[in-house]
Amino acid sequence: MKEAKFSTLWHLFVIFFKAGTFTFAGGLAMLPVIEKDVVDRYKLLSKDDFLEYATLSQTLPGVIALNCACFVGKSAAGTAGMLAASFGSTISAFVLMLAATLAIRLIPESGPWVGAMRAVRAASSALILSAAFSLGRHNLKTAFAVIVMLVAMSLVLFLNISAPLVIVAAAIAGYVFQRVKKRADKTDGGQS
Repeated sequence: MKEAKFSTLWHLFVIFFKAGTFTFAGGLAMLPVIEKDVVDRYKLLSKDDFLEYATLSQTLPGVIALNCACFVGKSAAGTAGMLAASFGSTISAFVLMLAATLAIRLIPESGPWVGAMRAVRAASSALILSAAFSLGRHNLKTAFAVIVMLVAMSLVLFLNISAPLVIVAAAIAGYVFQRVKKRADKTDGGQS
């Protein structure tokens, strides 16, 4: 039993360490990498549970990768799993940022290095888009969800409204919608 628990903790650490070390552009770019290992390779969570935690990770304040590590780790192996996954997701970023801060003056501002960073940014965009499609397939199952997504995207892109305000407005809209729907269901049930 202890060996299985240690194995799960080790897998959680490695999954999030790998994602934190080898994916660029933040938490959204990490999600496809994390999902492949958590769901398919080690079968620590079902795909629906993982996508639910990934969605929650984005709606809470803070770093998406760390939020996701906390949810996935806690679900897979309790508090120890949460700590192992969280440590894995942050240690490489800490070490790499420390090294980058010390070496910033040594990095050339033109030439092949700049080309490499542009290519990394382009690849990171593909990973973010992949995560968006995966989360969209999981979360956009009703007409109401699609409408909220389109309105939220329009508010952010075209009216330049702050994302936190849009999230709060979406939460209020969802709350009101569920209340109205529940009231309508009660009325329909009472008439039949």
